[in-house]
Amino acid sequence: MPKLFHLRCSPRAASESSAGAEAFVTRFRQARPTWDIDVMDLWRETLPEFGGDALEAKYARQNGREFSDAQRDAFAVLERMAMRFALADRVLISTPMWNFGIPYKLKQWFDLIVQPGLTFRFDPAQGYFPLLENRPTVVILASGSDFVTGMNRGRIDMATPYLREVLRFIGVSDVRFTLIGPTVGPAEPARLARETAHRRLVQIAADF
Repeated sequence: MPKLFHLRCSPRAASESSAGAEAFVTRFRQARPTWDIDVMDLWRETLPEFGGDALEAKYARQNGREFSDAQRDAFAVLERMAMRFALADRVLISTPMWNFGIPYKLKQWFDLIVQPGLTFRFDPAQGYFPLLENRPTVVILASGSDFVTGMNRGRIDMATPYLREVLRFIGVSDVRFTLIGPTVGPAEPARLARETAHRRLVQIAADF
C-alpha cells in the first residue's frame, strides 16, 4: 500500500501548521483513499538522545569498525526511525518557525536519522552522496512574520534554507514549501494568510 509520511512538529494541536496540515490531509484522503497515512508526532514520540552508544556507533561506522552489542542496539533505533521516512512514497512536514529556525524536536529528529551508511555515504575522493530516493515532499511552515509578501518585520527565515538543504543532503530535492504567516498581530492579515495558504495546500494535495 502506498504511504504518505506526515511529520508533525508542533506541540499544539490547534497550531497554524497543524491546521494547514489538516486541510492538506483531508483533501489528500479524498484524492487517494487507498493510501496509508503514517503520522509521526514528534511531541508524542520518544526520541533518543544522540550520545553514548548511538554516537559511538556513528564513529564506528565512519571508521569501518564493528559495532559493539550496545552500539548495534542503539543504531537499530535510528534505523527504524529512518525507515519510516525512507518507505514513504510522499512526505508532508508541518512545522512552526521558532526563533528564526525550526523546533528543537525537529532538529533532533534530523540529527538522529542523518547518519553515514543510513541516509548518506561519504567517499574521501568524491565527497558526500545521498542514500534515499527522491520523493515528492511538502513542507508547511507557519511563522509569526509574513515571509510571503516580505513584511517580515526584519526577521530572517533560516528554517526554509535549512530544511531544503538537509533534505537534499539525504536525497530529497522535490520539495515544495507553503508558508503561513503572519500568524500573530491584527486578525485580518492573519486570516487572509491562513486562507491563502489553505487554498494552495488543497490544490497541491489534489494531485500530490
